[in-house]
Amino acid sequence: MTKVDNSVQELSELDKKYFLHPTSPIKQQQDQGPTFIFTEGKGIILTDIVGNTVIDGMSSLWNVNVGHGREELGKVAMEQMSKLAFSSCFATFSNEPAIRLAAKLAQIAPGDLSTTFFTSGGSEANDTAYKLARHYWILKGQPNRRKIISRTKSYHGVAMGSTNATGLKPFREFTNSFDPDFCYADHFSTEDLRSVIEAEGPDTIAAFIAEPVQGAGGLHVAPDDYFKEVRRICNEYGILFITDEVITGFGRTGKYFGIEHYGVSPDMMCFAKGITSGYAQLGGVMLSKNIHQDLMELSTGTLLHGYTYSGHPMACAVALKNIELIEQEELIANAEKMGKEMLKGFHGIQGECRIIGKVKGLGLMGGLEIVKDRRTNESFETPVAPLIVAEAAKRGLICRSVVFDGQDTVVIAPPLIINREELTKLLDILHETIVAVENKVLH
Repeated sequence: MTKVDNSVQELSELDKKYFLHPTSPIKQQQDQGPTFIFTEGKGIILTDIVGNTVIDGMSSLWNVNVGHGREELGKVAMEQMSKLAFSSCFATFSNEPAIRLAAKLAQIAPGDLSTTFFTSGGSEANDTAYKLARHYWILKGQPNRRKIISRTKSYHGVAMGSTNATGLKPFREFTNSFDPDFCYADHFSTEDLRSVIEAEGPDTIAAFIAEPVQGAGGLHVAPDDYFKEVRRICNEYGILFITDEVITGFGRTGKYFGIEHYGVSPDMMCFAKGITSGYAQLGGVMLSKNIHQDLMELSTGTLLHGYTYSGHPMACAVALKNIELIEQEELIANAEKMGKEMLKGFHGIQGECRIIGKVKGLGLMGGLEIVKDRRTNESFETPVAPLIVAEAAKRGLICRSVVFDGQDTVVIAPPLIINREELTKLLDILHETIVAVENKVLH
């Protein structure tokens, strides 16, 4: 055995023995060890411990927007850690990076969102939004407004509150801890949203939450008028409207925030992932001026919600530099442009492969639905998307499958820095992969 072989074997055994992986099959890990042990990232490319290179077609977890290996972000992190790595923001303590980042977010956020509560990630951001919404209604003298409505096929995280808001049932069934104060409306039906509100009682609803584009739930792009009607319904019943921009924020859809495609603004907005491009753990919730004003006027004690790392100086410094890179390199415009090219490429693959049904996308978020018969939209008895993902990885492309709720979809979301040449290579690998899998499943 070579030195590298010994190292791989050692790390694999340590991984199986000591590392419980997030959102991974435990049996697969124990049988096969880690699929990849990555050691380096540069641009859209990841390299593993034995030297294999793959295109990161998912921006890892939808989050490495500015690409891998950005030394600028490492330098900023080092500089901030050398000065002030951490200080608490409890008891009104503060730090300059957190203050300046909150001000920057107020500048770029949609509508009149102006004030930020920082968290460590998306699940915490979602839980925070639900708690702040409920606290807001307590202060407003309507404590019965505690229910949260989300959508089927939605994903909002895996903390206890955000798990219950997630519309994908397997995530809620994982712990068998169902919260009756969470309700679900059909993901594209405003009529169903109204029906749920009426059935539950409008005076019991604190907020409605939605992703502008549903990501982990199968890449569902809302109809053009959907969110305008949602905004009208929320206004009609006095319900807070929360957008979950954890995936869709910071340029992913070809605009700074996904909700901007729909011409409305929310009362609260959750964010994470792309704010630091994954270089540091950071998330948050933004509040509208009106909500912040009410909190300032009605709150008389301590806001009893906070995380140790809320307003983390180093993470906020990295976020500021990351946003600077997004703006200087015009990555939002590139996401819009390359997103259109990617969707065009998907249509090309659809035209040559019989198992591709609907293709969909917005910006650099795209999906291809897998079907057995495109004319009838008949599905395979066993989902095929996971086979495509596994085969693509062997050929040098990381993508993702979604098989919840009877779906069979391959999802692609590369870094916003991707250029036309790189996109062409990604599409070529995807095409070759689908052809190879199609030949197996149809013959």
